[in-house]
Amino acid sequence: MKALVAVARSILVSVWHLMNDPTARYRDLGADFHTRNLDPHRKSRDLVRQLKALGHDVTLTPTAA
Repeated sequence: MKALVAVARSILVSVWHLMNDPTARYRDLGADFHTRNLDPHRKSRDLVRQLKALGHDVTLTPTAA
């Protein structure tokens, strides 16, 4: 139920902004937006941080292409 309310609020905020500003236009970012804009270094850092928080000792070694 919380997720439903969160999505509904997000849609309402978007619609309000579009209706409130006559020059604003909606632009769909595309289904692959997050995969195109994924920063591998940031993702690695976040995953290492999560593993350390769970009590693991993490050492990363890059793979040979």
